[in-house]
Amino acid sequence: MELRLAQGTPCWVSLLTDDLPGARAFYGGLLGWAYRPGPGQLGDYVRAELDGEPVAGLGVSTATGFPVQWTTYFAVDDADRTTQLVRECGGTVAVGPLQAERAGRMAIAADVSGAVFGLWQGEEHTGREAGPEPGGPAWTELLTPDADGAAAFYATVLDRPVRPADGESALLVHGRPVAGIRHHAELRGHPPRWRVHFAVRDTTRTARHAVELGGRVLVEPHDTLRGRAARLADPQGGHFSVIEAL
Repeated sequence: MELRLAQGTPCWVSLLTDDLPGARAFYGGLLGWAYRPGPGQLGDYVRAELDGEPVAGLGVSTATGFPVQWTTYFAVDDADRTTQLVRECGGTVAVGPLQAERAGRMAIAADVSGAVFGLWQGEEHTGREAGPEPGGPAWTELLTPDADGAAAFYATVLDRPVRPADGESALLVHGRPVAGIRHHAELRGHPPRWRVHFAVRDTTRTARHAVELGGRVLVEPHDTLRGRAARLADPQGGHFSVIEAL
């Protein structure tokens, strides 16, 4: 078994959608993913792969009216203990903790402002740390109207410090920023949420290709401190970002 990623590290991203075949076709065409079946306890669920290595999960939402969305999972040493901390800190637990076959133990929760996130205690499947490889997760950030409250919540729940960095707050693991927390007062009808960024070679070309595949461009390619980014939506309405790393 591979060593589990350090507590607090974003280690996995998963999409719940009402059209799994459509999502598979869209992201496979856009990011070059292939697929294989995932744990059966999660229902109709597949793992997306790049060069044979798992990078993300796609599953079917069984809740009526549940929005299509990407969820960021954080590595934890003890999912049961961390889930209890979520409750003690004012968050809620929607799913679990439950065992996902031999892959690991997981839970899905929401923070004090309602942003959904996951917890993953890896066993056979340790997850994947964000990085610059095209097609894989590159960065994740929380958009919330209460950045201070969120910083205190995640620092306690994940037992990692949160510090100011580049105009936002950053969750640190061994002194390295692994996720951002941004104050966003106007979310335009959307609840606070973790936004997933996938690495790409060419942001402008990827945005154009997303439209060709039936998706939408929500925010045109633009320069950020982390690289050139664009915010997109898949044909089922799932929001995500792509970034051309510096």
